[in-house]
Amino acid sequence: MNSSSPRASWHYALQGVAALVWIAQAWLIAGTIADLMDYEVGGALAAADVLTPIWQAALAVALLGLLRAALEYWGVRATYGHARRTLTALRKALGERLRNTSPLDARRPPSGQITSAWMEQAEAVVPWLARYQAAQWRVMIATPVILLFVAWHSWVAALLLLLAAPLIPLFMAIIGWRAQAISEEQLEVLGQLHGHLLERLRGLPTLRAMRAVDATAARLTALGQRVARKTMRVLRVAMLSSAVLELFSALGVALVAVYVGFHLLGQLPFGAWNGRLSLHAGLFVLMLAPAFFEPLRELSAVWHDRANGKAAVQTMQTLLDGLAPMVDNGPPAAGAEVTVPAVTDPRNAPQVELQGVRPALAPAAEQHNALAHRHSLTVSIPAGAHVAVTGPSGSGKSMLLALVAGLVAAERGEVRIGGIPLTAHSAPVLRQRMGWLGAQPHFVSGSLQRNLHWGDSADPAADARTLQAVGLEHLAGRRLGEAGSGLSGGEALRLALARLQLHAGCDLLLLDEPTAHLDGETAALVRATIMRLAIGKTLLVATHDPLLMAALPYTLTLDGHGHAQLLGPAHGHAAQSPEVQA
Repeated sequence: MNSSSPRASWHYALQGVAALVWIAQAWLIAGTIADLMDYEVGGALAAADVLTPIWQAALAVALLGLLRAALEYWGVRATYGHARRTLTALRKALGERLRNTSPLDARRPPSGQITSAWMEQAEAVVPWLARYQAAQWRVMIATPVILLFVAWHSWVAALLLLLAAPLIPLFMAIIGWRAQAISEEQLEVLGQLHGHLLERLRGLPTLRAMRAVDATAARLTALGQRVARKTMRVLRVAMLSSAVLELFSALGVALVAVYVGFHLLGQLPFGAWNGRLSLHAGLFVLMLAPAFFEPLRELSAVWHDRANGKAAVQTMQTLLDGLAPMVDNGPPAAGAEVTVPAVTDPRNAPQVELQGVRPALAPAAEQHNALAHRHSLTVSIPAGAHVAVTGPSGSGKSMLLALVAGLVAAERGEVRIGGIPLTAHSAPVLRQRMGWLGAQPHFVSGSLQRNLHWGDSADPAADARTLQAVGLEHLAGRRLGEAGSGLSGGEALRLALARLQLHAGCDLLLLDEPTAHLDGETAALVRATIMRLAIGKTLLVATHDPLLMAALPYTLTLDGHGHAQLLGPAHGHAAQSPEVQA
């Protein structure tokens, strides 16, 4: 990541220039002290000759202080703004990558881990860009300039500073290499803890039923202790870095002070270009020595920000690597408009075609899905057909629906809906005519109407009729909890079907195991709702339910070895023999 644009570099340099203002202040202060010393020891200066320069120097120091504060303020404000904009761009990039990856990829990190990287770990980028980068620029600007001013007066003092200075970045680099690795480990463990906690909270009823609450608590405790150990290692490295810097900076300042003191006493008469340092020059060198190490000390104090920031960027950039993509909702192609027929005419229900399609799954995921393993599928489903997609577990039923919906992109081949290829340009329009019901319908905390319409305008009369049609009229006015808590499994499924029924624009229904885990009475009601909802539409249902298969005129059988057969309404002859390519 390019951490500093030219504009941001200017603001970093602004803070470095602000540090140089101290050189002028130090010269004025040292001169004033030297004049006072001359006056106290009975020098030739009169009181009036001393007081006037003191007031002038004091005013100049105050004005320079205001200038330095203003430069610092502008620089800090600009760099923090740049850091925030960079963080926003990183989060946006992570969001785009998350949106473009298939939600059905089993390798997708837990939502808690993604949230931790997005919200908490990402914040480490701001101190890295705003504080560490600014300190780095101060070192690059202020440190060499101060060294030059010291060398102008005394080459010995400059040599002492120069000998002490390289030890600081050397040890900081040695410590920093290890610090970044430890920070990456700490962020990874913290993300695992968040993901584990969120998943266990979601499955708390199951854990209670299985009497596994205590075991889960022990596991969370172990993870928490592991995070604490990693955090303490990061803190120990940060403390070590500061201690190393303080040691060498104090040593450097002490050596300069000893030299200047003995030089002014005449014990070390060498080292000055003009033979001997004046009191003014000696005090000036002494005041610049701590300022020479100040940027290095500040850099050391925020050194762990660099490690944490780089670790956070690395996490955000690699967290979703290797996941299967989905067909994104891209902008329409230039000069090409995708149009679909009106849904009000049943004859306009779309034909679904898969031509040599193989999903874009990584090799590690392909071995668990027959449809993705070594084969590509070619099959054509007639317009308006009601098809039961059957086959053993792992044969690719859900993957087939995901390919049609674009939730998993095709590595090769083409998916066509109503004769239109499913691409990033056509997906926004084609998805408007799709109705998707996954194995676990998604709901949000809020009113029933909010979950029915997802923010669209509601018609209370139509809502009442729809709820009555799916047997949920008793839920009118109910408020749902997080993830639809308060609904039974059958009620959640029927509410999802009601949501599809209210979506007047869809004429392609994709349902994944809609009657699984339901009692007989609820399953019968769901089957009747599906058949009524599918009138005049193309329907694909992945199912193991023999009663639902019997109710549908077409059956698409996946045998678990990459082969498929579509049987027509008679259920005894092949309506189409799709070609399966190895």
